[in-house]
Amino acid sequence: MRRIRIGSGAGYSGDRIDPAIELAQKGSISYLVFECLAERTIALAQRARLMNPSTGYDPLLEERMEAVLALCAHNKTRIISNMGAANPLAAVAKTRDIAQRLGLTGLRIAAITGDDVLSIVRSGSFALKESGRSSESLAGRMLSANAYLGAEPIVEALRSGADVILTGRVADPSLFLAPQIHEFEWSVEDWNQLGQGSVIGHLLECAGQLTGGYFADPGYKEVPNLAHLGFPIAEIEEDGSAIVTKVEGSGGLLTKATCTEQLLYEIEDPRTYLTPDVTADFSEVSFTEIGRDRVRVCGGRGKRRPDKLKVSIGYHDGYVGEGQISYAGPGARERAELARDILVERMKSHSFQELRFDLIGVNSIHGDKLSQSDRQPSEVRLRAVARFDSQRAAAMIPREVEALYTNGPAAGGGVAGSIKETFGIASTFIPREMIVPRIHIEEV
Repeated sequence: MRRIRIGSGAGYSGDRIDPAIELAQKGSISYLVFECLAERTIALAQRARLMNPSTGYDPLLEERMEAVLALCAHNKTRIISNMGAANPLAAVAKTRDIAQRLGLTGLRIAAITGDDVLSIVRSGSFALKESGRSSESLAGRMLSANAYLGAEPIVEALRSGADVILTGRVADPSLFLAPQIHEFEWSVEDWNQLGQGSVIGHLLECAGQLTGGYFADPGYKEVPNLAHLGFPIAEIEEDGSAIVTKVEGSGGLLTKATCTEQLLYEIEDPRTYLTPDVTADFSEVSFTEIGRDRVRVCGGRGKRRPDKLKVSIGYHDGYVGEGQISYAGPGARERAELARDILVERMKSHSFQELRFDLIGVNSIHGDKLSQSDRQPSEVRLRAVARFDSQRAAAMIPREVEALYTNGPAAGGGVAGSIKETFGIASTFIPREMIVPRIHIEEV
């Protein structure tokens, strides 16, 4: 049977670049996929584009393309990525400029747009998944609304001969499913085939998480050479079964356990994993170790795709003020608690949306209940954070924490503070027929 090799070059926007270079150099891959978007990431990208219309794509797009574009062109490796973020057209223009600067010719670079549905959401009334309220409740605060596109427009771009495809919001597994549909000429209504292909996409989408990153736990789960973690490759056959592996000699490991953990990542119901392409069923997926860092994957199935597409809405959610101060030595916890109590009293005369205090090193992760029996710490850092409607009001928190130097318990030090605009994320669903993907191709 025919076989293709897909490499995962990134699992999030700020991911390392050297593992992607290693894949491009040594991975013998047909496709290099960079998955770089999250809900908050695209909201921030939309804000950047509003401030400067020539931006809004992934901040590391230029660095990544300069690192791998020539290698991929030489090896005839096609690049697929959602690094277009809020501005795929600008991402294509930047990639074209890089290709020209590198002296590359004969490349076709595609942008996929249509995921930006802000005007649709603003003009309609759609139920928000988290609260059940109408999207109209976010009127005036809505910054972005991006639908999760599926694999089909990417497949169309591949059939048009695109060597590089840059998208906005596309579902993570769809980035990896598209080349499988294209290469093996799968029907977009062969639900079991698409379900199995989505298993591979889900395994690869977080890059280094599959090869031991986020898996390591010294003394329980040892992972070799994490400082030089290699990113995964899937060798996929026409029936959708695959072997996941990595570049020989790279750091990390691939085992049944690493695959199982990644399969369960962000899964609510393994029998009904909703994607734009298929309702995938992961409940019968099996992993078989067939060699060192080689795991066979099969058993994915699927049902008819959803009639609606998920939309991620980003909205302005006020300003956060934060302040931190440290206490050390005997009585560190008691002095930090006194500082907290002072701030609580000071806050009673102010209006805020949320307020939180953490004693870092004591209860900031496990909370008060689980931390009661812990030994007395030799150092504690107090963190105070609150959300306000205005930037001016948010400035009160770092100011009050700094005032603890001379108006609070003894020997506080290392004060730090910040004020930042914050964004909330809500989700809704809209009929897929309301969304029209578009493909724009430029040649170098």
